[in-house]
Amino acid sequence: MIPLRSPRDALSPTALALGSFDGLHQGHRRVIAAIAGDPVPGLVPTVVSFWPHPRELLHGEPRLRLDLPTEKLALLEPCGIHQLVLVPFTHELAALTPEAFVEQVLVGQLDARDVAVGENFRFGVGRSGGSDDLQTIGRRHGLRVHVLPMLWDGKERVSSSRIRRALAAGKISEATRLLERPYRFSGPVVRGRGLGRGLGWPTANLQVDGRKFLPAEGVYAAWARLLPHGSTGCAWMSAVMNLGRQPTVDPLAASAVEVHLLDRELDLEARELEVEPVALLRQQRRFDNLEALSAQINADAQQARQLLRLQPAG
Repeated sequence: MIPLRSPRDALSPTALALGSFDGLHQGHRRVIAAIAGDPVPGLVPTVVSFWPHPRELLHGEPRLRLDLPTEKLALLEPCGIHQLVLVPFTHELAALTPEAFVEQVLVGQLDARDVAVGENFRFGVGRSGGSDDLQTIGRRHGLRVHVLPMLWDGKERVSSSRIRRALAAGKISEATRLLERPYRFSGPVVRGRGLGRGLGWPTANLQVDGRKFLPAEGVYAAWARLLPHGSTGCAWMSAVMNLGRQPTVDPLAASAVEVHLLDRELDLEARELEVEPVALLRQQRRFDNLEALSAQINADAQQARQLLRLQPAG
């Protein structure tokens, strides 16, 4: 896997794609291809992003990510990228003028020679600089700047915000189409209270990183596999996933991610599990009793089996 580096440790000189690249959708990959598709000899193809997201620092807005940094590493490698550099976003960085940002960060820290951005890229204090300014300032520093036009899908551009809206509505197929890849998340399996097992539907309780964007609450048909890749038993397994609260069993409990493997039992505790939701089966609702809940889970499992037969993992 490609390395995750700080600006101080980055290999240079660089050809870099600059942006948040959250979700690494098809529009992002077009920007990245501008510096990695036909790499210049001697330049290290690099993606540069900021952590935390600027809006988290400047406006106190929690910014859940479609891809966490470690997930992004695996996605960037097939794009021809050799390193991911995370620039710490601080108040000092936010106060830099566009000229100072180019001089201190792109040239001074990263020794950039080629830079690629989307046409909506903003930088510098108060987002005062745009892609045209980057080209003008870059020329004064010997930078070649590639500005890529926005990618449109119908009447709306392809964007991370649009993918988030699809996931928030439980529209997994729409998010997958915009990403041009499956949407996935993972985490360690932690001990639960055994309520699902008591109903005859044992579940693996997944502890997902709190910075990860998750889809709408509900019950999903899903694929699941053990991590790390390459170890035994890492084939995709059909599953039903409950995401959210437990209105019948414990309406006061915190939201959770519970995965039931269909037609198999494995000891998953303390193992890492990756999940690929495929389709939202139903919204969560409260049942009159546990027998009614168990019967509905059985119907969910039957529906999931049929859907997953038609849609292989990956």
